[in-house]
Amino acid sequence: DIRAVRATLILAEVIDEADRWTGGDTIVVQVGDQLDRGDDEQEIVDLFEDLSDQAWAAGGGFFPLVGNHETMNVGLNFGYVTAGGWLDFADIPYDEGDPQLNLYPAEQRGRVAAMRPGGIYARIFAEHNMVMIVGDTLFAHGGLLPQHLVMGLDEMNRRVQAWMRGEGPIPDTINSAEGVVWNRFYSSGTSAMDCARLSQVLSALEVDRIVVAHTVQPQGINSACGETAWRVDVGLSNHYGGRPQALEIVGDAVRTLGP
Repeated sequence: DIRAVRATLILAEVIDEADRWTGGDTIVVQVGDQLDRGDDEQEIVDLFEDLSDQAWAAGGGFFPLVGNHETMNVGLNFGYVTAGGWLDFADIPYDEGDPQLNLYPAEQRGRVAAMRPGGIYARIFAEHNMVMIVGDTLFAHGGLLPQHLVMGLDEMNRRVQAWMRGEGPIPDTINSAEGVVWNRFYSSGTSAMDCARLSQVLSALEVDRIVVAHTVQPQGINSACGETAWRVDVGLSNHYGGRPQALEIVGDAVRTLGP
């Protein structure tokens, strides 16, 4: 939902009405799921790439993370693609003799070519992280669990990025229900055991909090585990009818922007 995207970024005072970066040295982290359930995906991804360049030039940062819907599309799971979502990528060039693409109807082949490992948009996603730390905050679409620490953040990102470039197998961190883009321990039904698990992760990484998405929060942005887990999926797009909100972190101060 490109209108909701723009409304949120304007709310956060990082772009103007002409999509120009106004955030200076602000760092924006978009916590994944740029794809599916809407018709504006290509425009959104292209805007994010442009803003990444603009923010970098201004001394700031704009970092879209990989969510489960990006990994689903690269993994050729198109179960949440709208009719407009197929049409949006129909102009992507492809080899008409490609046997894999010929398994799909003609109107779907452009998207498949763009999203499959090594495709033009898969390679864009391969430039993004699945999990990252900015200051004292850890960001992940689903959540980071103690068992993920064994591999380390850099290696997890490297393996996912290699797969998206078509240079390696799909990692277990993508396939598993407890994977970084899939688990909901910190975003739904969070228990004392989940909070203890999070405390272990935060302590090991020497950060103060995690920001996650993946589970829509009808009440808006909220926190759990003594404000160490922040849930920011507000069902922003037209599909869910959410309202623009953003989480602002300045030093140790954390607040919600928007209604």
